[in-house]
Amino acid sequence: EEDGSITFSHHPFTSPTDIEEMRSNPAGALSKAYDVVVNGVELGSGSIRIHDPDTQRQVFEILGIDSETAERRFGWFLEALDYGTPPHGGFAFGVDRLVMVLQNEASIREVIPFPKTQTGVDPMTGAPTWVEDAQLGELGIALSPEARARREESAADGDR
Repeated sequence: EEDGSITFSHHPFTSPTDIEEMRSNPAGALSKAYDVVVNGVELGSGSIRIHDPDTQRQVFEILGIDSETAERRFGWFLEALDYGTPPHGGFAFGVDRLVMVLQNEASIREVIPFPKTQTGVDPMTGAPTWVEDAQLGELGIALSPEARARREESAADGDR
């Protein structure tokens, strides 16, 4: 960060290779994370997650997350770690990214079966659409006055 603090870019649960290194040199610390890259294209990535509650609390502290905030935001996770969690990790492979490389396409949008626009709209179906009042009622959800006004404005404009 510009103020000299350090933060996580995706989540604070990836295991550091050395917690003391992270404490003394957080910007230079390494994590137990990995990627598969082919011709400069990331096809998949993964990491080993923190399974020790003390390590997780130390990582929060190093990142400037005080114990009260950690409990409020991640208490459920810390409690699970306190009960005992085996070492674990994962890896996600992007088949669509592999197809992009194999097809020699410059953009993943060319190989995704149901691409979205940059605003997240599905050009084939027009999704997302507004939820009907009956569905909202079934789920016990009420729209805020602002959301209701946006929905009515969209309907007037002919949007779904």
